[in-house]
Amino acid sequence: MLERDKGATIDLLLLLLVAGVFIWSAIQPAGYLIWTMEVLPAVILLIFAIATYKRFRLTTLSYIIIAILAIIMFIGGHYTYSKVPLFNWIKEHYDLKRNHYDRFGHVLKSLFAIVIREILIRTSPLTNGKWLFTATLSMTLALSALYEISEWLFSVITKSGKTSKDFLGMQGDIWDSQWDMLLAFIGSILTLLIFSKLHNRQLRKKM
Repeated sequence: MLERDKGATIDLLLLLLVAGVFIWSAIQPAGYLIWTMEVLPAVILLIFAIATYKRFRLTTLSYIIIAILAIIMFIGGHYTYSKVPLFNWIKEHYDLKRNHYDRFGHVLKSLFAIVIREILIRTSPLTNGKWLFTATLSMTLALSALYEISEWLFSVITKSGKTSKDFLGMQGDIWDSQWDMLLAFIGSILTLLIFSKLHNRQLRKKM
């Protein structure tokens, strides 16, 4: 019971942190259309997590990951991914060709593989092993590809010039989408290799 109460407290603190960053993000962003498009996936994910909390409560690790991903997207939505100040400073300091916040964001988004892994373990016949690893990796890559397609569709449908350019965040790199998916692939493998044991321990306490 104490362990469960501790977990609920952590979950509440994560929610308050994410809500605070969301409010900050909505105050005078680079543009409200680009902000809406960037934060919408995170908002949908958070609504789903909150709505299913009582009947399908995830592990603390999964909620920490969801919070990290939401914050990453809220920051990207506020400044646009290609203009986040810290990464502009890194770009100038190290004489880089681009702001790498979007690359950094896609590496962190691969952490979502743990959330997918948990859902598969708890709702499918899959157990720990190569098929669980393969299915989790495949679904993570599918989500990454879907996100890239949604960015492309937005630019095609809206034809809103600068907003579309900021949303795509290519920064002159014609292989930007391929880089993003490659980083998601590599990041997902590392995520599963690094965090699966910790995830298993948390799952054993819950199941």
